[in-house]
Amino acid sequence: MSRITKSPASARSLQSLLVEASRRATADLERVLGPEGLPVEFWRVLEVLADENGRSMSALADAVSMKLPSLSKLIDRMVAQALVQRAPDPLDQRRVLVYISDVGLEKVSGLRGSVQKQRSSLESSLGTEAGRELKRLLQAFIRERST
Repeated sequence: MSRITKSPASARSLQSLLVEASRRATADLERVLGPEGLPVEFWRVLEVLADENGRSMSALADAVSMKLPSLSKLIDRMVAQALVQRAPDPLDQRRVLVYISDVGLEKVSGLRGSVQKQRSSLESSLGTEAGRELKRLLQAFIRERST
């Protein structure tokens, strides 16, 4: 029977490294949000809507990098928990806008400091210069892939 050995990180593909980094960063955020019973996906939506400007489902899907069917199910769950609400677009009654509710704003207000602390810790774990460089490289990668 052959034994599977792990490849050194330098031999791993960029894709697998990005997935692993995302998984670990998300797990760190889950540790902050978990005690409040708030899934990371809920937080991503609430954070976007916290400016109290309603968003169409397609604009919100773009902002949180989700596909519309998945976002629609997520919003259904968030409406059921009174975190967000849907309302007709005053400019186009055929469209629906999603707004953060008072309950959602309270969640964001209560968690924003802890989330910011977690993000700062994540960024500082690499050192200031390396953190900036990684962000610059990731932004360039995202821009390149979105064209």
